[in-house]
Amino acid sequence: MTEFSRRDMLGAAAASGMVAAATSTETFGQGQPPFGPTPAPLAGAELPSFRFRLGEVAPKSWGGGWAKEATVVDFPVSQAIAGVLMSLVPGGLRELHWHANAAEWAYVIKGQCRVTTINPQGQSQIVDFSAGDVWYFPRGFGHSIQGIGSEDCLFVLVFDNGYFSEFGTFSITDWVGHTPPEVLGKYFGVPASTFANFPKREVYIAKGPVPPPLPANPAPGALDAGPLTHRYQLLAQRPDTYSGGTNRLVSQRQFPISTTVTGASCRSSQARCVNRTGIPTPTNGSTIYPAAPA
Repeated sequence: MTEFSRRDMLGAAAASGMVAAATSTETFGQGQPPFGPTPAPLAGAELPSFRFRLGEVAPKSWGGGWAKEATVVDFPVSQAIAGVLMSLVPGGLRELHWHANAAEWAYVIKGQCRVTTINPQGQSQIVDFSAGDVWYFPRGFGHSIQGIGSEDCLFVLVFDNGYFSEFGTFSITDWVGHTPPEVLGKYFGVPASTFANFPKREVYIAKGPVPPPLPANPAPGALDAGPLTHRYQLLAQRPDTYSGGTNRLVSQRQFPISTTVTGASCRSSQARCVNRTGIPTPTNGSTIYPAAPA
């Protein structure tokens, strides 16, 4: 009998993630908003609203955190971008999952979190993020997010598809819960009874202990890092300075893996600035754009 390890689970997860990415959302995306055609939001006699108060949406809550979502269903003018505001308590875990029809870009507003990423080739990265950091996952890259540190971690997620819903993703508990224990046991080389107490439906956000710090040097046999990093430290960037404030831009030029979304963080020295995610802050904000075609 082989040891049933975290590495085994992540390896199997990478394989199942490739299936999720290659399969249409008719199979894995029953929770997705309907794919058009929708009424053209700019075709009416009056312009639609260009503001959506994401922070005022009623959250979906779990023991380990909460999430608020806006898709084109809620915000008709946003045909190309959907967004989620999410908070995780220390130890709260957004379980391992895949997006088959959208890439994910994120900005950490406060707190810290640990992100595990698996690409379709089975390579992975485990990286800690702090306030001011950005991540990006192409479509089909598996990832999990866990709150660490002593305070809740708050971040905004941006998806390059207005019809995407975070609440209709393919999760690791979906796969384990819908795969016969005999098949899981044979794959992992353990008795089928090993999976008797595993969840039978999607967990989404769980609550567990805060993980220990990452080792300074990965232990021998640790999972390999991918060819492109998934973290960009936006607030560590030297800003462009103007008479009215500063601006930090993160595009594919600064962050090569982020091919479909460009973001910016602005700081005004004279006026209140409200970021485009709908979260007002006294002196700063952020703007998120779909990336220009290459």
